[in-house]
Amino acid sequence: MPSLLCLVAHPDDETILCGGTLALLAARGIAVHVAALTRGEGGEMGEPLLTDRAHLAQVRESEMVCAVGKLGGKSLTFLGYVDPTVGPNNELSAPEHDLAMLSGQIIASLKQTGAQVLLTHGSNGEYGHPAHKLVHQAALVAAASLGNAAPLVYSFAASYEKHPYPRLSNVDDPADVVVDVSGYLEQKLAAAVCHATQNALFVRRRSEQAGHPVSLREVLLTEEGFHRQWPPQVTGDLFLEWVKGK
Repeated sequence: MPSLLCLVAHPDDETILCGGTLALLAARGIAVHVAALTRGEGGEMGEPLLTDRAHLAQVRESEMVCAVGKLGGKSLTFLGYVDPTVGPNNELSAPEHDLAMLSGQIIASLKQTGAQVLLTHGSNGEYGHPAHKLVHQAALVAAASLGNAAPLVYSFAASYEKHPYPRLSNVDDPADVVVDVSGYLEQKLAAAVCHATQNALFVRRRSEQAGHPVSLREVLLTEEGFHRQWPPQVTGDLFLEWVKGK
């Protein structure tokens, strides 16, 4: 069975950044596996509060289990890193880590799932998040270590002309393919709803820009762009075949 591993830094990244494509691929018979660096224990706790800091990791883990299920995922793994609390002035940071060990964990996940494609964060960390950049770096170290046995590595949130949310795109990763996921918006919305502690975060910036409250459905992207990170050249691209339905 063809298989893909989606590697993200936090719960909700899989839904907001590439959830429509994950749902599409699952519907097309691809075994979609998801791995998360952290449980997102440093993030928001909901508006109004749905939990406290001491229990946030447990809550967000349950939210991600729910979301991956809504997207049709086959498995979910947490790599065990601790998400630092957001600092003053919304300062973001990556968890404490050893790059070689993290890359080894990614290699182990790839072997366990038999993934032919690794889907992960872009080179700019989308909006510059250090944890996103770390996952991107570790994914490429893992691919380089595997050599000819490496899967295709694609990053999500690739940039393309008229991207509706340029802040969420990686400016150095031009899209090799832009996938229309409007047919899977209901699955993506259901997964986003699972991330209840983060729902206010999802709509806050868009509501401020619009000058009025916007719904969760309204902020979800109906197109998702992807950039091939590894290898630089390839003959026969499985990921492109999968998303184009060939």
